[in-house]
Amino acid sequence: MTSSGRVFIIGAGPGDPGLISARGVRLLTQADVIVYDRAVETVLRWARPDAERIAAGAPAERETAQDAISMLLAEKARDGHTVARLKWGDAFVFDSGAKEALFLHEQGVPFEVVPGIPAAVGATAYAGVPVTYPGAGDALVLLRGQEAETDTPPDVDWGAIAKLDGTLVCYAGARMVPAILQSLIDNGAPIDQSAALIYRGTLPAQQTVTGSIEELLKTTSTAPDGDAAMLVVGEVACLRDHLRWFDERPLFGRRIVVTRSREQARDLVEGLENLGAQAIEAPTFRLAPPEDPEAVDRAAASVDGYDWVVFESANAVARFFAALTRGPRDLRALGRVSICAIGASTAEWLAANGFKPDVVVPEFRVESISEAIGAKGALADQRVLIVRPDHLRDVLADDLSKRGAMVTDLVAYRTAPESPDSPVVQGLYGMLLEGKIDAVTFTNPTAVGVFASLIGQEQVADLLNTTTVAAIGPVTAAAATELGIRTTLVPLEYTVDGLLAALVEHFRERR
Repeated sequence: MTSSGRVFIIGAGPGDPGLISARGVRLLTQADVIVYDRAVETVLRWARPDAERIAAGAPAERETAQDAISMLLAEKARDGHTVARLKWGDAFVFDSGAKEALFLHEQGVPFEVVPGIPAAVGATAYAGVPVTYPGAGDALVLLRGQEAETDTPPDVDWGAIAKLDGTLVCYAGARMVPAILQSLIDNGAPIDQSAALIYRGTLPAQQTVTGSIEELLKTTSTAPDGDAAMLVVGEVACLRDHLRWFDERPLFGRRIVVTRSREQARDLVEGLENLGAQAIEAPTFRLAPPEDPEAVDRAAASVDGYDWVVFESANAVARFFAALTRGPRDLRALGRVSICAIGASTAEWLAANGFKPDVVVPEFRVESISEAIGAKGALADQRVLIVRPDHLRDVLADDLSKRGAMVTDLVAYRTAPESPDSPVVQGLYGMLLEGKIDAVTFTNPTAVGVFASLIGQEQVADLLNTTTVAAIGPVTAAAATELGIRTTLVPLEYTVDGLLAALVEHFRERR
């Protein structure tokens, strides 16, 4: 077989999934195989769901592991795959990207390199520490460090480094940081020189410690088992108090659980992350095709024969529109059909595709929906198509039928609960038990019930009543109350934006 494979060596940035380049994201969505450093696992959110994913270890690889990775890249490309090699930071800045590229060149495997934001630049910017500043020296030195647990400093001219008029930046393990600081002092660096240590840079768990070289040496010498950190030495470290922004955001450091399905979670996850929170995705269920997929196609092909279409979720819209456009018709078939959207996210999905719903009902309340549709005209003899997931019962169809409508009840997709034994569920249970969760969010009543069954009906109330529970609306809050779960907050506006605003206000008051 003639290979058409290619390897893209992509700098994924220092951890924040939003720091990968636009070209990197585009190539990632096209990749068949993704070989990634564990430090940038969150960037996989941009990958195709069906792509093969292979974890390749930490940013600094041992020699034998690195050879195996290089051979793996070549093998996958020779099999005709498009391969994305995700590297922490930038692949050509103190990383093995050049070694991997050279191996591919020697093997005759086509490759391209996509630059990324080096950790030395990204982590410092997120900490409010510029690596250069007018008047703070004319030199910038990036020093190779190690994540490995060693107290042997890099083999460099420490005398020259100690006399540097500028900034030194180095990513190093917990035992190496004090060795570097001691080497600077031993070679004449002022003990009161400003410095900073940045842990878990660009992530919601980021922590920054500032002080003099002497102060940081005392701090790190007593914590040999700590995390690796980005060490910055130079007058620029003094600017943090004036330039810090990342850890000043209203939800910074908060761990907030998102129980939405992966298909719907993106807007809430990104909203939380933009506010500084660590969004923990714990989908209560996954989407699956309906038992009768052809029924969706038939309804889509004859949609212009209905007076109303009621969409009960954003996913119902997506599934129905997909069936409509892959069949003999297109969106013009909805031209004379009135549309009802249940929930703000459903209305937003319709609006994003050029449709303004005739009726929007904030939450699934049967009487409210029927009355809102009836307010537009008599329901008698109206042909109504309801497009819904399987977990919402046919109570709306029954109510509309009693009011005289001719109703077709269409299940557009099924929801399959996650396994209680899945690593996600087990990990979340442990974090709740240890009090490491700041809030759990629910955006529909079904998610509450499934979440309870996954965690355990007997334990769920006790676990959740020790943390903040945020429900998107009263109906969802009522579902929690039925299970003994106290809802801490319900936004005035039953939308994702409303939920985010309520969380910000809640934690502002607690602060």
